[in-house]
Amino acid sequence: MIARAELESQRVVGELEGLDLYRVFAFAFGLPTPERYDWLCRPDLAVALESLWQSLGVPGEFPAPGRFDDYEDYESTYIALFDVGVPEPPAPLLESAHNKAVPPQQTALENVDFYEVLGLKHNPSQFAPDHLVTQLEFLAALSFARENSTEAANKSNLDRLERDFLARHLLNWLPIELEALARHEPPVYPVLLALLLAYARQRHHQFSVQ
Repeated sequence: MIARAELESQRVVGELEGLDLYRVFAFAFGLPTPERYDWLCRPDLAVALESLWQSLGVPGEFPAPGRFDDYEDYESTYIALFDVGVPEPPAPLLESAHNKAVPPQQTALENVDFYEVLGLKHNPSQFAPDHLVTQLEFLAALSFARENSTEAANKSNLDRLERDFLARHLLNWLPIELEALARHEPPVYPVLLALLLAYARQRHHQFSVQ
């Protein structure tokens, strides 16, 4: 699955609420690149995130997102948080790392089953099937399919697909991931994840009451 998040991320940060937020978050949590670093360090990002915080009704006062000292700090923070650690990273972006009651292979297969409903294949050379970025790219593709569907019945099916995926996957492990991030207090990422969790809950509620 290929997200168009990098293209969308080039738009004015102040327009976050007009973007597909799944794509924005997929971009933000992707592997370190100079483009992502520049985006995360934009001087107007904090204002945009605070506006989104209020719009989504996230509980509590908006926390200062913080900043990375330089690109090396950004890259090393990402690796130390999400990729490296003994016996595992402090806050891996993998559903299977947080849901110990289910074998990792089963978690991966359950994600793949959802992707195949849309005829999507994940790229194993980039991320695992249950990696946050893969899950967000799927949700972004699902939103795109809904927007371009002309049949009410198909849109209803896609609504249920998103609701079920959020309930079975993202909403199951993102609260645990947020707690792990909060313990380490890195720049930006806890605020981004709190916003993503609030957005996922809002979307799930929206499709549950229809």
